[in-house]
Amino acid sequence: MTRWPKSYPLALLIALLALVPVGVLIGLASDTAELFDAHNLKVLTNTLLLMVFTVFGSVLIGVPLALITAYVQMPWRKLWLVILAAPLAMPSYIGAFTLYAAFGPGGEIANLMGVPTPSVNGLAGATLVMTLYSYPFVMLTTRASLLSLDTSLVNAARTLGMSMSACLWRVVLPRAVTGIAAGSSLVALYTLSDFGTPAIMRLDTFTRVIFVEYNAFGLSQAAMLSLQLLVIVGLVLFLESRVKSNHEKPGRHLSLWPGFWQKLSMLLVVMPITLLAIVLPLLVFGVWLLREGTGGFEFSYAWNSTYASMLAALFAVILAVPVAHAAIAGRAGRWMERVTYLGFGVPGIVMGTALVYIGLQLPFLYQTLALLVIAYILRFLPLAVGSVRSTAEGLDPSLVKAARLLGASPREAFQRITLPLSLRGMVAGAALVFLEAMRELPATLMLGPTGFETLATYLWRVYEAGYFGRAAIPGLLLVLMSALGLALMLSGERRAEFDVTEDRHR
Repeated sequence: MTRWPKSYPLALLIALLALVPVGVLIGLASDTAELFDAHNLKVLTNTLLLMVFTVFGSVLIGVPLALITAYVQMPWRKLWLVILAAPLAMPSYIGAFTLYAAFGPGGEIANLMGVPTPSVNGLAGATLVMTLYSYPFVMLTTRASLLSLDTSLVNAARTLGMSMSACLWRVVLPRAVTGIAAGSSLVALYTLSDFGTPAIMRLDTFTRVIFVEYNAFGLSQAAMLSLQLLVIVGLVLFLESRVKSNHEKPGRHLSLWPGFWQKLSMLLVVMPITLLAIVLPLLVFGVWLLREGTGGFEFSYAWNSTYASMLAALFAVILAVPVAHAAIAGRAGRWMERVTYLGFGVPGIVMGTALVYIGLQLPFLYQTLALLVIAYILRFLPLAVGSVRSTAEGLDPSLVKAARLLGASPREAFQRITLPLSLRGMVAGAALVFLEAMRELPATLMLGPTGFETLATYLWRVYEAGYFGRAAIPGLLLVLMSALGLALMLSGERRAEFDVTEDRHR
């Protein structure tokens, strides 16, 4: 009889816990008779249009920028990469807030410069904001695919008389379709899960309407809408899984040397994106900070965000260890790991709806910090699992075997060999969970204890009250914390690029 690895029981328990919110939503939704109505059709249409337009815009911007940052030999290439990936360092609801306040009659641009500008709202405004803050997903995943390609096919095509632009379109991009699809699926999931941008832009999508139903005590209808949103999320994941990956041996990658006018044209393309996504929001926050100062902001809000996020990061890493090692141990463990990834695909507004009901059934949990931390853990556990697993898979198994031969028990070998060597992945996973929890808005609004204000929720309160100037401090602090997450991700991307380069020279 084959014995299960010791990590399996804990991993199975954690996987079952990850399924609880979906089970709760199904039970709640069964209490409502309104499966689908005319208003739902409008909400569905808005949600799908926003997703499709954002994916299209992100591909339109992200793929050319991936080609530029991967192949074009420009001065300060690393700086270009950082600048172009910088929108990831800003939650989209901050971008929506500042663009909504900057444009239109009575906006900051009109007040300061006297220049009339159109309003940014509705489907067009939400699409603009979501595209500006999600195109780096496509850019980074496509860039990773491009850097793994061998230039020999391009050289052969050029020898046969094909132009460089035709080579990029017909030879290079078809081989990077996996990276484009992966980035597009991330954009689609990010768009579907975002609450702040549609709410600020006054666009009725699933996330906004779910929150309205929750505030009107319509938990059953909110659950039904949440399940409909989850069906769309599942469809996106299914379509992404159908894209076949192309495996080829890495080789020397393509290098393009542009002329002066080509460099200038690329700069002119990049400038409007950077100005709208990064410079304008920071300038708006700067104007508000000079005008109103701290404006009633209490630094206890920053401590609340930090404390709740630290608890979530700590417990997420503790739970990630058995799940990651179960995934390495066998096929059953890999299925358990995939179940835990469900939480990352569940939008925060949906997770909040399910856990609000659980809190109502368990009064000792309702409106407590513990319930909020549980929501963070269920949402962002996959980030910790992925980091721990990637580190653990890179460990040399001979070290554990040597410890066992020298008389160490399995527990001693784990504590003295595996755990210390996995520490880097655990720290990286904890950092990612911490930063994502700091940014989480809808789940915090729904589950935060009474009077427990965080940076994200305070920003939302001042938006609702119309005191825009008071958003400067929490907005800048959130941008700073998100920038740390971007630095962590780009450092990993640079290490991966270095590893690819090293393999080519062996």
